[in-house]
Amino acid sequence: MTTAIDATSDSHTTFVPSVTDDTFASEVLDSDLPVLVDFTASWCPPCRMIAPVLADIAREQAGRLRIVQLDVDANPRTQAAYGVLSMPTLLLFRAGEPVKSLVGAHPKRRLLQHLATELPWLEPR
Repeated sequence: MTTAIDATSDSHTTFVPSVTDDTFASEVLDSDLPVLVDFTASWCPPCRMIAPVLADIAREQAGRLRIVQLDVDANPRTQAAYGVLSMPTLLLFRAGEPVKSLVGAHPKRRLLQHLATELPWLEPR
């Protein structure tokens, strides 16, 4: 696994590692935990806006939910395989299958609400 691209803080790098076309299957599809994949690009301002939100959620949900990022410019095979056209796109995988898709940057509370439809324990209080 490589370090996060264009990370906004050490927290982001620590809690939201990067995956590649080559590591996607082992890091995401074969994961025992649900995995939220952030399809991102270094040139994308909304991607930079959501990065600290994802780092917070990853830190708070460690051991229950993995969050990783995939640089779409460097990893076109995975981007194409899942039809990702806009950045950021967040895809939630459970048991190797995509179960939820969100496009765009969302505030933390709204993001948790969207994800709670698939992961009820994430419901914000």
